[in-house]
Amino acid sequence: MDEGGAGFLGLVKRADRAYLRALRAVVLALAAVSGLAILAMIAVTCADVVLRAFGRPLTGAFDIVRVAGAVAIACALPYTTAVKGHVAIEYFFQKLNRPGRILVDTVCRLLVMGLFSVFTWQCVMYGNSLRRTGEVSLTLQIPMFWVAYVIAGACAVTVLVKIHNLLHPGREMIKP
Repeated sequence: MDEGGAGFLGLVKRADRAYLRALRAVVLALAAVSGLAILAMIAVTCADVVLRAFGRPLTGAFDIVRVAGAVAIACALPYTTAVKGHVAIEYFFQKLNRPGRILVDTVCRLLVMGLFSVFTWQCVMYGNSLRRTGEVSLTLQIPMFWVAYVIAGACAVTVLVKIHNLLHPGREMIKP
């Protein structure tokens, strides 16, 4: 009987490690996408400024920067959550006793998980609406539905990071 329990516990630990490795990979991939989006914004803005000096502004610069900005912000959310990089007000939190801190921390994580779950759902619904209506950007006519799907995916990954944080309190998922 002990062997079966240890076997099951070992299986759970291996599954947790595999889940953590996969989640880290997704979070780091999204962070890389965010970084590339920021580089794209910089490159497009610089090219537009230089070309404007020659009287030839870059067509669609606003469209590209707008889309890249949305992608950069959304894809940075899971990484920021994983390294616990969000701004926190610790003064009042530290005034609580240990059980109070655990309760407040748990409630806050559950609320954030609920909020980002709603964000995910609403972004998928909005993306479906944009796809149905054929919404495109003003200048370059880039379809816009996929941006809402990227935001929804990033919000869903943020929920998964929060679940990890809830199950492993006091530890960052990724060291910054």
